[in-house]
Amino acid sequence: MKTKWSVQKLIYTGMLAALAGALMSLEFSVPLMPPFYKIDFSDVPSIVAVFLLGPVSGACVEIIKILIKMISVGTNSMYVGELSNLIGVALFVIPLWFIYQKRGATRRAGVEALACSVVIRTAFACFCNACITLPLYAAAMGVPLDEVVRMVGAVNPAIHDLTGFIILATVPFNIIKIGINYTIGHLLYPRLLAARIVAKTV
Repeated sequence: MKTKWSVQKLIYTGMLAALAGALMSLEFSVPLMPPFYKIDFSDVPSIVAVFLLGPVSGACVEIIKILIKMISVGTNSMYVGELSNLIGVALFVIPLWFIYQKRGATRRAGVEALACSVVIRTAFACFCNACITLPLYAAAMGVPLDEVVRMVGAVNPAIHDLTGFIILATVPFNIIKIGINYTIGHLLYPRLLAARIVAKTV
């Protein structure tokens, strides 16, 4: 029985990772947002993986989807965005799984875990953009950080400095993107279980 569940988990993880990789490539821009801020639905399979298979499978789906995109599509941020996504995997998976289990692994626990995860991931995105992503992006382009902020923030005339970029671009973008993905993932997961398309393995 242990081998059977192990094989099932491996198959489900691979399928969800492949789906996430495909969805990550189908991205679209948001008005008044920097060009490297694009919305996709690749977090949906990751959420299903965390709730269905556990944190390790969820992390694998996140990592594999990033690798799939890098191989198939490449990068539009000199790999800085992909590095940021890899750093954020743990902050996505661990709090989500911990809160979900701590609150009883119920549907309400899923809502609470996802709501807390939105806050955590948005806060991380703000820190990452201010201290990691934009400085690395500036270094890769060989220009000052202020110039990068002005360049990427040119789509929104209200953005004049790094603080404005974080408040007017990073925060709303992440809330929109994560919120959409989490809503779809939360609505889809119980329906998959009810339809017996998947069977919970943890």
